[in-house]
Amino acid sequence: MKYVNIENWKRKDHFNYFKQLDYPHFNICGNVDITSFYKYIKENELPFFITVLYASTKAANSVKEFRFRIRGEKVVEHENVNPSFTVLTEEEVFSFCAVHYIDNFKNFKYNTSREIEKVRNNISLEDQPGRDDLIYITSIPWISFTNVTHPIQMNPVDSIPRIAWGKYFEENGRIKLPLSVQAHHALVDGLHVGQFFNIFQEILDNPAKYLSFGY
Repeated sequence: MKYVNIENWKRKDHFNYFKQLDYPHFNICGNVDITSFYKYIKENELPFFITVLYASTKAANSVKEFRFRIRGEKVVEHENVNPSFTVLTEEEVFSFCAVHYIDNFKNFKYNTSREIEKVRNNISLEDQPGRDDLIYITSIPWISFTNVTHPIQMNPVDSIPRIAWGKYFEENGRIKLPLSVQAHHALVDGLHVGQFFNIFQEILDNPAKYLSFGY
């Protein structure tokens, strides 16, 4: 983790403008093509949620702006950010679960599966206090949504991006997945969300390249 020199930062004016707004977050939703990805995970018996979780976290870490966080009047850049996501329990209420991002998919899958089983029987709605090296992620598999708005806390400021995906559907012979990205505009622009979408789509189009670890 390192501090950003705001005085020499190309986003200085944007940062100062957007951080003063009452609601500085923006949200972009779009559909990504998971046709190749879906075929691959079915053939290799990979869990849908964990595999999409890995791909989305990998894409987020690839865009520097997704690793910026506001701390008071300062901005930090994390070397890596980690997924904190929702898990539906048997009682049909959700629990939060945070895991370390591991670039090796096989290790990420094993560690994440283990942590999910822990929280299924131990519901928690707390992240580690003061921790901001996270990406908040959720799945809404019952709805092929076209828009999502997430609750945020602005006192103190919450600058952690949110990623959500919905129910996949078929369109013109392809399988599509609705995807939403919400971010703090003082740190992230539409350009950066576009970069995230492009990297995420690259992973989805080439699953053997990014997920083939002996499965």
